[in-house]
Amino acid sequence: MTSSPADPFGAASERRVAALVAGDRVHGLTTGTSTAAAPTPPTRPTGVATVTEDRWSAAFWDAHYDTRPQIWSGDANAALVAEAADLPPGRALDVGCGEGGDAVWLAARGWRVDAVDVSPVAVERARAAVQRAGWADAVTLTATDLRSDPPAAGVYDLVNTQFLHLPPDVRRSLYTALADAVAPGGTLLLVLHHPRDLAAGIPRPPEPELFPDEHELAGALDPDRWEVLVADARPRPVTLPDGSTVTGHDAVVRARRRA
Repeated sequence: MTSSPADPFGAASERRVAALVAGDRVHGLTTGTSTAAAPTPPTRPTGVATVTEDRWSAAFWDAHYDTRPQIWSGDANAALVAEAADLPPGRALDVGCGEGGDAVWLAARGWRVDAVDVSPVAVERARAAVQRAGWADAVTLTATDLRSDPPAAGVYDLVNTQFLHLPPDVRRSLYTALADAVAPGGTLLLVLHHPRDLAAGIPRPPEPELFPDEHELAGALDPDRWEVLVADARPRPVTLPDGSTVTGHDAVVRARRRA
């Protein structure tokens, strides 16, 4: 999910995503309870589309992307810019690539990028963005659900995942697979909305279990295999639905895999 450096979602997208994931009937969508693995849950018709009860499925996110011709800003996420600008380019995995802002930014800095998203609609938008920017030869785009199709182990110099909020059991399994995908000497970058946001009036699903902080994320990494270089609650301005601005936070963890 690619966003602007100043405000990774932007007020409008903050509201849309929070409503969708929290279960509001915004845009004719109704959501339900998530499941712990890559299921094939029942579907039900709504006013606009038929979506699965799995809020992390291709159908759910395709329906979300179909609400507007462009959801995100097209810019790279701020934490990626801050944490990866000085890394030597190599092979990167961009997880949840959205409309391609991070993939374009990485390719422009010499990275070879495998960009993946569960939503085929998002992947096609990312493909168009990559082609417009002239980096089609540097970026491979794939629509896949990494819960059931994890990446190859030990092959990436950078694994970048931004705002991939999942239930704890799914998160532990998938984040372990993402960490395993990092090559020795490579970098793992995890960025999520911070649990502090739940008390700040920022539109977020009212499900604390979806929001690990930087200590939980860093603590899940085996110190024999990982050197944690950054574990921050990073502030940024967030515009609320009423137009006011508050300070939000992102949980940012950057770690280097030991050789």
